[in-house]
Amino acid sequence: MDEDLKKLMGQGEGKATRSREQSGFSLKPDMLVKLAGDYDRDKPDFIHYLEWLGMLPRDVSKSAATFAKDSMETEVQLPGTTSSVKITRMPDGTAKIDSINGSSTEGWNVRVQSPQDQLKIWKKFVKGAYQMPSDTPHRAEIYQSKFAGLLQGKLGSSMRYQEPVALMIRQRMPISLFYGVIMMVLIYSICLPLGIIKAIKHRSWLDNFSSIAVFAGYAVPGYALGALLVVYVCAKGYFPMGGFVSENFSELGTFAKVKDLFHHAAMPLVCYLVGAFAMMTMMVKNSLMDHLASDYVRTAIAKGVSFKRAVFRHSLRNSLIPLATTVGGNVSILVGGSMFIEKIFDINGFGLLQFNALLERDDYVIMGTLTIAAFLMLIGNIISDIAVALVDPKISFE
Repeated sequence: MDEDLKKLMGQGEGKATRSREQSGFSLKPDMLVKLAGDYDRDKPDFIHYLEWLGMLPRDVSKSAATFAKDSMETEVQLPGTTSSVKITRMPDGTAKIDSINGSSTEGWNVRVQSPQDQLKIWKKFVKGAYQMPSDTPHRAEIYQSKFAGLLQGKLGSSMRYQEPVALMIRQRMPISLFYGVIMMVLIYSICLPLGIIKAIKHRSWLDNFSSIAVFAGYAVPGYALGALLVVYVCAKGYFPMGGFVSENFSELGTFAKVKDLFHHAAMPLVCYLVGAFAMMTMMVKNSLMDHLASDYVRTAIAKGVSFKRAVFRHSLRNSLIPLATTVGGNVSILVGGSMFIEKIFDINGFGLLQFNALLERDDYVIMGTLTIAAFLMLIGNIISDIAVALVDPKISFE
């Protein structure tokens, strides 16, 4: 958001030491201070972070006005109303707030920003020597504050769309969840049997051919493959070029809705699977081969146990331990999705929300999505520990 303020002031990269007149912009200090307040940049960054956490009260509504020259009084309009209140500036720098024509002052606080206070905000965004004009007026700001941060279950509101961040995440989560669940089902239902077959048929034509296929897919990033699919497959009309469903989705019948949904999902799912497919397959194969060469498997076979039973009853469970540790990481992908793939296919999911928030420098959305991603990673680690305990016979909850 700091870059946005600099762009508004016309200050580009490499112009940090140029004067205000040389740079040719006309933004005045009071305009900059207002923008800094609107974007929650009028206080030190650490204070804003504590407010976002909910450890300090945050300004949830505010309005401001400047004092006329040689005047100790001004009127500030109450946000969202046509009523105003009178602000009287005291010689000691404090101020008091009074009602005008019965306007309510309950819950409102006031602060006065001197020219020196405004100069500090100016220098935060404009580098180089600059002196505040001598006629810069004092500024009165009324505000209402309350604890409305993460500890109170609030993620703030988007500074660009003016919507609650929690609502924006909740609206987009089911879309990423749809792709994540299907991806998890396909990965484990295909990679697990394929890895077992590759381990049993090691160095056969099937193993060699499948290895070439999975590593070729692994070498291509999912988002790069997505760009190629859009150009060479979707643009030719075989699949939709983007979107989660068609515009007339609500008018379709049940079977047509299912068909339309998976018609749109086919190409993005290919991009989701291409990287994880190779990793999971080779992990199952290598782990199973290590256990098949272990002494306990050879001993079991020497005692008359069939090779099939040795594989599925003795070594397979131990071979799944490394796979169980990856479950937690996949949970984050399951819900969070991929911001690049969702951007390429214009899927309005959780990943695209993160991508747009970064481009638009929407701080509250960025912090909200990072919080959800960190929480999912924490839940994923717990799930991984439980999965390992269920698979590994040496680990017990008792």
